[in-house]
Amino acid sequence: MTRARWSRRDMIKGSAALATAVFATPLRAQAPPAETITPKLIDAARQEGRIVLYSSIDLPVGEKLGKAFEAAYPGVAIQIERSGSERLFQRIGQEFSSNIHACDAINSSDASHFIPWKKSGWLLPFVPEDVARYFPERYRDPDGMFATSRVWLSSIAYNTNLVRPEDAPKSFADLLDQRWAGKMVKGHPAYSGTIMTATYQMVRALGWDYFEKLSRQRVMQVQSSTDPPKKLSLGERAVMADGNEYGIVLLKEAGQPVEPVYPAEGAPTISGPTGIFASAPHPNAARLFQAWLHTRETQQFFTDFTAQYSVHAQVTSKPGRRRLSDLKLMQEDPAGMEAMSEEIKTRYAKLFRV
Repeated sequence: MTRARWSRRDMIKGSAALATAVFATPLRAQAPPAETITPKLIDAARQEGRIVLYSSIDLPVGEKLGKAFEAAYPGVAIQIERSGSERLFQRIGQEFSSNIHACDAINSSDASHFIPWKKSGWLLPFVPEDVARYFPERYRDPDGMFATSRVWLSSIAYNTNLVRPEDAPKSFADLLDQRWAGKMVKGHPAYSGTIMTATYQMVRALGWDYFEKLSRQRVMQVQSSTDPPKKLSLGERAVMADGNEYGIVLLKEAGQPVEPVYPAEGAPTISGPTGIFASAPHPNAARLFQAWLHTRETQQFFTDFTAQYSVHAQVTSKPGRRRLSDLKLMQEDPAGMEAMSEEIKTRYAKLFRV
């Protein structure tokens, strides 16, 4: 049997009924008081024994993060269900519509997902102390429903064995040069929240006309934003049209023949919030994880290990890596993207025939 697709339009239409059926929890006027990690919270989490996290974080990263959490809090296991953010959004919608509540917490690479979840009353308000003290307001929900756990970029990149530095594209406009026809790889916005976010920002800055021209360049289409860096390092394509910049940075540091390019128009910026569902089967373990994830120690560890960025005021960049303040960036607009997401999926699929 074919599974029905769950779109944002479905979410908005059904949110009121689902919220009433599941929780009937009103939206809060303000965030609850910040909470610290206490012995009482740790004991309650150990009694529950586990947390189920849905996440778009790369599997190796998620595994290392999970092991660090389990080492910090023995007796609390973490199960990470990894997929592209757009697929996770559909999965949550399908599960909730069937009254299935298996997920405790979720980290998405599409910040706009939290808009309908919050409107539906599906999220649990919880503010870790570090989030309240060290996170800029723009990176935390005013009602305490979620916080930005990581920030990263979508960039251009090239294989240094196949492209000379002087010949490498310097902008998105350069990718339209005929010399790159049949030599590029990029991700898909219907699967990846990173690519959805990047596509929205690029459409806003460059227009659909840009993507129409890019679609004529015989671009290799992959799903996840983690795939283009891998294809590039293997030499399967010479240029990456979009994908995780941090993947390129890590591959370069490991000695692979890749080089990131921060496009002249600005690099699309992606934030990955994490929130807890009000229906979480393991709410205390979820609170513990949310608090631990946003501590300075965990954020520093995560940033150093993944080459992503943290908005925690006490976290510093690893020597030799770029800082966000050094770069020209495109700006996020989760609300605008949420309104345009279905159009992006439809028009993109038609242009690239995927």
